[in-house]
Amino acid sequence: MYGIVNQAIQGLVTENYGSEAWIKIKEKSNVKEEVFLSNQIYDDNLTFQLAQAASEVLNVPLAKILISFGEYWAVKTGNERYGSLMKAGGNNFREFLINLPNFHSRVMLMYPKITPPEFKITNETQDSLHLHYFSERKGLTDFMYGLIHGLAKIYNVTVHVELINDRKKGHENDTFLIHW
Repeated sequence: MYGIVNQAIQGLVTENYGSEAWIKIKEKSNVKEEVFLSNQIYDDNLTFQLAQAASEVLNVPLAKILISFGEYWAVKTGNERYGSLMKAGGNNFREFLINLPNFHSRVMLMYPKITPPEFKITNETQDSLHLHYFSERKGLTDFMYGLIHGLAKIYNVTVHVELINDRKKGHENDTFLIHW
């Protein structure tokens, strides 16, 4: 993953738990990097080590860490670093989700070596849809759940998200039923 992901984990931790907590998390995870460079690629395992260490140091379940990180990524990192890209995604929550399958093609212009997830929209109605999430990376379902909630916060929408297909249970992809 690109360094911007690890920078965002650091931001989430330091803003909510303080810099001392971040130091403990880095020690626990055996991460030696003093700083993460936004455009540098880091091994995915490093990111997962940081998330696991955060769970242990903060005594918060890993799922909750990943959900919080997804929300933080959408609300903080997305808006601050990619505001114009986020705005181009849609004028409202529904439009943004419908345009999500094309979102990472624009991100790839900035990060050409990214291995982005893929999305597919089905069962679309005026107030719900199915979001199919395909990723080579395992273990990010909770992050995606948080990301959806973060997008809802950006668009000031109350949302209900239900995981109806789970890769952990043998499905080809994770599928979220999203109501707003």
